[in-house]
Amino acid sequence: MLKSAALALLLVSTAAPALAQVAASQAQTPLPAPTSLPRPLPPIPAPQDRDYPGTIGIRVDLTDLAHKVIRVNQTVPVSAGPLVLQYPKFIPGNHADTGPIQLISGLTVTGNGQRVEWLRDTVDPHALHLDIPAGVETIEVDFEWLTQPDNSTWRVVMTEEIVNLQWEKAVLYPAGYSHGRITFAPSVVLPEGWDYGVALDTVSRDGNVATFAPISLEHLADSPMFAGKHYRRIDIDPGGRSPVHLNLVGDTAASINPSPEWIGKYEALVDQADRLFGARHFDRYEFLLGLTSKLGGIGLEHHRSSENTASPTFFTAPNPAYGSRVLLPHEYVHSWNGKYRRPSDELVANFNVPTQNSLMWVYEGQTQYWGDVLTPRSGLGTVEEAVVNLAGVAAFYENQPGREWRALQDTTNHNLLGYRTSNPWPSWMRGTGDYYREALLIWLDADTLIREATRDRKSLDDFAKSFYGAEDGVWEARPYTFEDVVEHLNAVHPHDWASFLRTRLDAVGPGAQAPLDGIERAGWRLTYVDELTPLEKRMMGGWGNDFQYSLGFSLGAGNRIVGIRWGGPAFEQGLGAGWELVAVGDRTASAEALRNAVTAAKGGSEPISLILKRGDAFRTVNIAWHDGLRYPRLVRIEGTRDRLADIFAPRRR
Repeated sequence: MLKSAALALLLVSTAAPALAQVAASQAQTPLPAPTSLPRPLPPIPAPQDRDYPGTIGIRVDLTDLAHKVIRVNQTVPVSAGPLVLQYPKFIPGNHADTGPIQLISGLTVTGNGQRVEWLRDTVDPHALHLDIPAGVETIEVDFEWLTQPDNSTWRVVMTEEIVNLQWEKAVLYPAGYSHGRITFAPSVVLPEGWDYGVALDTVSRDGNVATFAPISLEHLADSPMFAGKHYRRIDIDPGGRSPVHLNLVGDTAASINPSPEWIGKYEALVDQADRLFGARHFDRYEFLLGLTSKLGGIGLEHHRSSENTASPTFFTAPNPAYGSRVLLPHEYVHSWNGKYRRPSDELVANFNVPTQNSLMWVYEGQTQYWGDVLTPRSGLGTVEEAVVNLAGVAAFYENQPGREWRALQDTTNHNLLGYRTSNPWPSWMRGTGDYYREALLIWLDADTLIREATRDRKSLDDFAKSFYGAEDGVWEARPYTFEDVVEHLNAVHPHDWASFLRTRLDAVGPGAQAPLDGIERAGWRLTYVDELTPLEKRMMGGWGNDFQYSLGFSLGAGNRIVGIRWGGPAFEQGLGAGWELVAVGDRTASAEALRNAVTAAKGGSEPISLILKRGDAFRTVNIAWHDGLRYPRLVRIEGTRDRLADIFAPRRR
């Protein structure tokens, strides 16, 4: 004890001079004063339809590819007093509160060279409170967006070859103003030798720094950039009344080299959309397409651009995925439906006002319909492929039990309940896909009803031209309501459209049926077959592992039982997640062995015996299924008009 006390005294005496120097230094450089912000914090100002005074500069540095960090500097005109900066929360196109504030770091604010402290709102973490000192007219706001190295939680937006800059994830803006009344002056610092595509007007390019014309926050956030080491821009509307370009970035130079035939198909897409809608609501349109296996996958609409990815072999593969070919037509349609004409409950004042999604069956559902129609009309797909695709959609909803408890209308809330969270029982829970694809069936139903009632003199094309085709050249959003949709349908063909739509949207209960009338009215019928054509096999991809419409599940990697259909034969045997198929009867498990067993049991009486394993547990189940393999197919109804052929045929005027 005495030795320890003596040692302590010695340490204090020897450290005294150093401590004195530190104290003197601190006296010369005072610590920052505590924030003067009151507690509790003041309310966040509601957005008002007024101009924010001055222009906010924003400079985004994309050069730190090694760390995958995007650095942001903003210069914000201010006046003394309280200020709230907001980070966008409700991201357009996500239809939910998905703004990744968690990825924003290193936030510092300075004014006149002095640090200005900020406090996060304790109720809304997307809001930051500041108290601007007297005499400060401009603040510098610096922060990093820490993009992710893999797609496990957030999608990858930065690779060694490509950066996908989404402005709404790299911006703070002042509360109290409509986002259409806040002006930003954007610029970007690019990696050496890179180029970019974006629906902004470039006013200068000085080396690796690109500067763009001032634009409102609303349109800045709606103008993403694809920048890359390998970049190509293609004019797909030569001589058109407003420029339309296909901007390509890729993992390699070879991936961004489409043939003249491919370019011709995208030129035809632009032409067919003009003939469908009869007007353009953009001053320019920039398709942004990443041909990559490294960047995170995306399909997101914007008013004057799209934001999409596809396989690096998309332009070189003999039969690229049909879903990738449909993607750009779908996003292009959104310029008319969802952006120019926008559901009234999604036309919000700024990105921190909650969105409502009650009309998603129009916003996404009718867009899905027109995207699927424009694909064969433009030559990006064939009529035969479109029919096979439609068969798959129809079969899914004919066999979906979730309609027993949840109406299609309620699925429009799905993203608000948890943005694209995992869904262990999609056939029962329903989800976002329903207001796309089941709604597609409703619009086919409406189209064929109009055609039949008018002896094919009118169609849903007439609705599209009336509803979306006014005000050529105007690209400010115009809201619509349920009543507006009904009014325009009645102008094409008088009918009780309100009841027609509500019956299909609100159908729920054990007797509720999928909206398949449009298929039969088009001259086709949904059936099921046990043998597929080569086209069907290609279109259905994993058909060999698909037992959805027979045993009620699919066979995944490692012979795992996946996608169990609620109420199906496997479900009724008590199967859930995690089981692995070990044997089929006395055969080692494989997709082929299972297909053979289902085929052998057709028309018989013996059950199909499966041996399963989960962890250390084994079990044998016997499924009494005797109807063989079942794959969906649309077949023609003899003696009827082929209205699908009419719908998918290119427009000549």
